Amino acid sequence: MFYTVLRVIIRGILLIWRRWQIIGLEHLPAKGGVVVVSNHISNLDPVVVGCALTRPVHFMAKVELFKIPVLSFIIKILGAFPVNREKSDRNAIRKALEILQRGSMVGVFPEGTRSKTGQLQKAHIGAAMLAVKADVPILPVALKGTKGWFKKITVVIGEPVYLPELWRGRPGKEELEALSQQVMGKISNMMK
Repeated sequence: MFYTVLRVIIRGILLIWRRWQIIGLEHLPAKGGVVVVSNHISNLDPVVVGCALTRPVHFMAKVELFKIPVLSFIIKILGAFPVNREKSDRNAIRKALEILQRGSMVGVFPEGTRSKTGQLQKAHIGAAMLAVKADVPILPVALKGTKGWFKKITVVIGEPVYLPELWRGRPGKEELEALSQQVMGKISNMMK
């Protein structure tokens, strides 16, 4: 309930203040687990992605955010869960897989941190690994204009990436890196 009310309020603010535009919402799968991946250029990015999509997104958020009392309370209510970016965080992986297996969406910023230049950074393989392990598609999302206070925001939602040939086997690091780069390539093309 809180998620829905907050989403409606923030969508109104984004529409009036940032003149936001959402392109490609028809690509969002209506049901089932989905790993949502996006470029990351601003602290506003999780809010924008969460408001643009019509299904709730449970974001993996850096563990440091959960040490800030008020923010921690809010993001927990919104379904975010902590991930330690300094190591392979098995608890975060288990939590993400549970969410995906119950048919919900997990949001990941595969670059691991915000880009200071706005250019895409090299993606980590975590999002690809989650999609393969959970047997779910990856939904690429490109964000434009979220940095700063007054630019128009554009959210471009791409077609889901389904890779059943990988799901049947046990892909290695190189295959997961290739999948990550493929998805980031799609995001790069959507940013143009």
